[in-house]
Amino acid sequence: MRIIHSVFALFALLMIVSFTPSIDGSSEENFQASVKKMKEGLSDEDKAAFEEALQLMAMDGFSFADLLQGEKGAEKILEDYTEALDGLTASEVIAKGEAIKAEQERKKKEQARLEIEELYQKKQDAETQKEQLQGFEVTQSKFYKRKDYFGSPEPIIELTVKNGTSSAISRAYFKGTLASPNRSVPWLTDDFNYQIAGGLEPGESTTWNLAPNQFSDWGTVNAPKDAILTVEVLQIDGPDGEALYSTLEFGAEEAERLHTLLENYPEFQQ
Repeated sequence: MRIIHSVFALFALLMIVSFTPSIDGSSEENFQASVKKMKEGLSDEDKAAFEEALQLMAMDGFSFADLLQGEKGAEKILEDYTEALDGLTASEVIAKGEAIKAEQERKKKEQARLEIEELYQKKQDAETQKEQLQGFEVTQSKFYKRKDYFGSPEPIIELTVKNGTSSAISRAYFKGTLASPNRSVPWLTDDFNYQIAGGLEPGESTTWNLAPNQFSDWGTVNAPKDAILTVEVLQIDGPDGEALYSTLEFGAEEAERLHTLLENYPEFQQ
């Protein structure tokens, strides 16, 4: 009796396998019809997974080279797609979709790891460069407005600087922050730079009265008299015009990007 029961069980399994719907990729019409019929027998959850898998497989096998060949290329794309799906059951299609998603996530994670490592390196370099930039010192900074020739208010950034580096400086780049005491939000934060006529030799000090455009943020800001200007040196160029030291490679944008990536991939935190 056990043998007979086992034989019937085997036949029952074979019947189930033989009647499991599969995709017919022999023609576009048969393909569309078999896919439609297959979806009708799926639960809402499986149907969503099945449709997503179909899209993933379509994009996974997509070739722009074929697309550029016009109608002939489009026909090849469709042919390759239907051939890849021919004979697959719904569960096999869903499994292939999951495999594609897993591979996409692996590649995305690897790309994130490489970008995070690059940003960490830029951050480390910027910290080293910042230490070197301390040799170029802003000893005094002021912001005020004075009347120009026509009586209009002209913004003035007054800086006193000292070159404590061992090289002549041809241009300096700054970030200025105009803020009032006991206020957490500054009136203005903006970058600016100055081309130094004749350069600034090692050990030299000088005072500049820089006049930003009247229609710039410096010209339109309406800060009270108690506002104080603080200035950070971002980069200095040597006599050849090339950067000697710079923190511009890792600014606010790069810091925000690193923060976002680490939120998504905390395992790459250094």
